[in-house]
Amino acid sequence: MDCNDCAAEIEHVTRQLAGVEDVRVSIASQVMTIRVAEPEASLTDVERVVAELGYRIDPIGTAGRSASTNADATHITGGYRRALWIVVLLNGGYGVIELAGGFLSNSQALKADALDFMGDGLITLLGIVAIGWGLAWRARSALLQGLFLGALGLGVLTNTLFRLEAGYEPEAGLMSRFGIVALAVNVAAAFVLIPHRTGDANVRAVWLFSRNDAIGNLAVVIAAALVAWTGTRWPDLIVALVIAGLFLQSSVSIILDARRDLREASA
Repeated sequence: MDCNDCAAEIEHVTRQLAGVEDVRVSIASQVMTIRVAEPEASLTDVERVVAELGYRIDPIGTAGRSASTNADATHITGGYRRALWIVVLLNGGYGVIELAGGFLSNSQALKADALDFMGDGLITLLGIVAIGWGLAWRARSALLQGLFLGALGLGVLTNTLFRLEAGYEPEAGLMSRFGIVALAVNVAAAFVLIPHRTGDANVRAVWLFSRNDAIGNLAVVIAAALVAWTGTRWPDLIVALVIAGLFLQSSVSIILDARRDLREASA
């Protein structure tokens, strides 16, 4: 699970259950930690409400009055794993192409969207590689992901702010064409995942990422239209800044969760 809203929703619903004293869902290690008064009865209710939200949890251990459940991919099928590899290739491959398009069109928004593609590809890749790892190594992997996203965000932000002082003119036609292809790539990635949209705890987060990426692609296309209409670079710069902000927000959330998981693993 890589979605802050998803984790918050699960925590909110679970806290309403009788007997649940505390709950935390880590988007870094994809572990849900619960403290309950009566483990047998309470955990059955937790599994039920989480399933109603569209997720699956698998118990990974209990300790006294606490229990941890793993919303990870230990039950991923071979077909779903192959689908994830296709998504990695689509994201990483088009990210490189779109980055070249950003330089060709002189568009900061395209460059930022390209880094988003590449970041998603790397995060999915690390997620596949980390399947079956222990909590500490999963947290270290997530920390690396968070730091990488933060570096991308700071890079986009710095470059965009520098561009504010430099005179340049994005090529709106190229911007829109690369943005439309980017949207098609996201649709293709979602299509690959359609047969696997049930039975895996991470599917909903994957779909939310696809939705958010599609919104980003549409923002690039709209920015291109506004650049052509207004004859200014401001729409391009604004979209690039928004994408940089999303990078930094995700980075902070993942790093904080990863640090908490590392503390728990070493306790």
